Amino acid sequence: MIIEIATANDIPELSSLLADLFSQEEEFTPNHETQQRGLALIIDYPAVGAVLVARQGEQIIGMVNLLFTISTALGERVALLEDMVVFPAGRGVGVGTKLVSEAISYSQAQGCKRITLLTDQSNISAQRFYAKQGFVMSSMVPMRIALA
Repeated sequence: MIIEIATANDIPELSSLLADLFSQEEEFTPNHETQQRGLALIIDYPAVGAVLVARQGEQIIGMVNLLFTISTALGERVALLEDMVVFPAGRGVGVGTKLVSEAISYSQAQGCKRITLLTDQSNISAQRFYAKQGFVMSSMVPMRIALA
């Protein structure tokens, strides 16, 4: 298995991975056209972020994307870890751990001083997984407003 940065050619396969993820999440619904557009906006603009993929041979078996922003609290660049997903057949064998480790290393190499992520409140297994990777709960409460 290798971890590398995704290219535009990977977008259809990544969209399938996102469909698997979004079918499990409470707030999101799979939509291949929307997900492909979002992936292209990340892959085509490296200053925005990066999509890291785990490949077994020619097949993508997992992905994580990173989005970059600036924290005024830190006065530094930070990353948002988004859309971490591993195909069911690849779960429990270290693919997710390797993806997160590479995401952390990549973020550090990009000058980021913190990584933030969100999980569903009910997804206790994801919370345990991220805790094993060194993430800690924040006292911050996420809030959203949808803009038309």
